[in-house]
Amino acid sequence: MDIHEYQAKDLLTRFGVQVPRGGIAYSPEQAVYRASELSGERWVVKAQIHSGARGKAGGVRICSNEQEVADAAQWMLGRKLVTHQTGPQGKLVSRLYVEEATNIAQEIYLGFVMDRKLERVVVVASAQGGMEIEEISEQEPESIIRSVVDPAVGMQAFQAREIAFSLDLDPALIPQAVKTIMGCYRLMRDMDANMVEVNPMVVTKAGEIVALDAKVSFDDNALFRRPEISELRDKSQEDTRETFASDNGLNYIGLDGQIGCIVNGAGLAMATLDMIKMAGGEPANFLDVGGGASPDRVLMSFKAVLNDPKVEAILVNIFAGINRCDWVAEGVIRAMEELNLQIPVVVRLSGTNVEEGQKILAESSVNVIATDTLAEAADKVVGAWKDASLKEAS
Repeated sequence: MDIHEYQAKDLLTRFGVQVPRGGIAYSPEQAVYRASELSGERWVVKAQIHSGARGKAGGVRICSNEQEVADAAQWMLGRKLVTHQTGPQGKLVSRLYVEEATNIAQEIYLGFVMDRKLERVVVVASAQGGMEIEEISEQEPESIIRSVVDPAVGMQAFQAREIAFSLDLDPALIPQAVKTIMGCYRLMRDMDANMVEVNPMVVTKAGEIVALDAKVSFDDNALFRRPEISELRDKSQEDTRETFASDNGLNYIGLDGQIGCIVNGAGLAMATLDMIKMAGGEPANFLDVGGGASPDRVLMSFKAVLNDPKVEAILVNIFAGINRCDWVAEGVIRAMEELNLQIPVVVRLSGTNVEEGQKILAESSVNVIATDTLAEAADKVVGAWKDASLKEAS
């Protein structure tokens, strides 16, 4: 789960990280009021969306007077901001963050990520801040600093000092840098975050270290024990398909194809996507229905897949262990009847109670294409999709 910049900064302050003063605004009038509250001569108006590269899309503006603040807010609010991370559909700007401008002397990149291969938190830093980490690694690979945190003892102050010295900071700033680095790590550890990114972390001309921008992502599987984090969720920034699936306990990722997939197990789901591609089709989603797929859960999976208007065929691929093929078959029939499906549906069942499941499908009145192997299922669903597309075109 992602959160907004202003929410990330609020969390950082709880762990001793210094951030610029600012306030949230939902209208141009409120943005001007926030600027007057902050006083000063310059302010930064920032669109709050779950995406980086906002500045390149016009979502970050430096303003020198209240009229400029109002104009920037008027332009941003209600607009769909398109960046290279949002895709062409963009993301709606419904709130702004107005903060005091900062006199920057130096920009630094600081990130904490979970390395799945190492099973460790890895700190990534660079003296070349203000850019995406991909750009930094491509343009200044020698500037990348990495430090692995041992989970048995957590991050130690000496590691933070090593990182701070590697960033060529003024020696007088090392204690501040250590406090900032340790604070970011504690946020990641104590709040079950997957990533904490401060880009840029800046040294001001007044000699202070400040988190100028921040991005934090959380482990969805840990939200049950972090209700205060769950409350920060903004569903308007999420893919509506993924939001529906998540709210119903399904593991779903939307893709750009036309063939919907309902599969149990992440590995089998990935293999199913590959087989559809090999057969000449394009998958519309990754959906892992999980274990113990009752007829109700299968029905909900169909609804999740059909939330994507591009879906023109569906492949159900179940290898039942904990699951039962007869339950899945009942769920498929129920979905086709209740949802009045007119698109091709291909079902491949294997494992527990497979004979019962196949019998239920064979004796039903719904038009299901049953297969025995994944390769055959992929060929059948791609063929049925192409045939249906040709009929519609003609």
